[in-house]
Amino acid sequence: MPPTRDLLDFYTNAPLLELGAEADRVRQRLHPNNTVTYIVDRNINYTNVCVADCGFCAFYRRPKDAEGWTLSYEQIGAKIDEAKALGGVQILMQGGHNPYIPFEWYLDLLRYIKTHHPIHVHGFSPSEVDFWAKLYRMDARDVIRELQKAGLDSIPGGGGEILVQRVRDEVAKKKAGADRWLEIMEIAHQEGMKTSVTMMYGIGETLAERLEHLERVREVQARTGGFTAFICWPLQPENTPRMSHMVKTDAVDYLRTVAISRIALQNVPNIQSSWVTMGVKVGQTALRFGCNDFGSLMIEENVVSAANTTHRTTIAEMERLIHDAGFKSARRRQDYSIVAPVAAAVAVAAA
Repeated sequence: MPPTRDLLDFYTNAPLLELGAEADRVRQRLHPNNTVTYIVDRNINYTNVCVADCGFCAFYRRPKDAEGWTLSYEQIGAKIDEAKALGGVQILMQGGHNPYIPFEWYLDLLRYIKTHHPIHVHGFSPSEVDFWAKLYRMDARDVIRELQKAGLDSIPGGGGEILVQRVRDEVAKKKAGADRWLEIMEIAHQEGMKTSVTMMYGIGETLAERLEHLERVREVQARTGGFTAFICWPLQPENTPRMSHMVKTDAVDYLRTVAISRIALQNVPNIQSSWVTMGVKVGQTALRFGCNDFGSLMIEENVVSAANTTHRTTIAEMERLIHDAGFKSARRRQDYSIVAPVAAAVAVAAA
């Protein structure tokens, strides 16, 4: 692995196709079978009430806002059944930092899901875990253990943004800091849980700070091996409270960033293409810039959509895009084990 300063020079100055070719070489070495995976799941946001006040979020509502809501167990169960009918193998469940929900509500929710609507639950970001640890005066390890005992299977990388404290102080100072976010991920790995890890860029950070984020992820992965995949995407500024003036970064910046991520994170096995934010054509191109996974069908998505960025597709179209890029396609689970092929593709209507 080249020193960070050399990576920064390569990231900053290399021609786009040279950067992509190097990332593609890393992908081929790590995934020589020429297969691109994807997952069928549903993103369930259980509440939009939040006190974190992130400047980049168009989804949340403050407590007592008339547009605030929290789903019932039955509503969540109905969403799970709909996802399973469409071939869904997991739910990605996250919500706002809602100070009015008791901890037992989350534990009972997990038990309810496992009893009445059994499915893999990929849920509750490190920021949520940190919020609950403070709110309920618990140790973060105990929060994770209780969630795991109640039925939580894995933890998503939500709330990572840029893992550099200067940046977090500017855009999300009420959420878990960079050190704390990584600490909670490491605790989860120590407790036997697998997690994903993310980066949302274009929020005022420098290229060096993006690389610092990647370096910190690589260091945790070297100790634990607990990250299954890395996903990055740019800020979606429209409708956000304090960042609507920001210029949305372009496809070239995305392809450069995902490529340097593949080069820098050679100990993280999978890199996911973010077609949900970039569109299917750019998402398809990313498969030649280091990505070996086409992400999720996204039966439901609310957070990015709140910023007026909405891309939809079907399983048949996802598989066609993968094949047209020169790869075999395979449907997977959260741990990247392969789901046996089904007889017919499932089409999902645009929401």
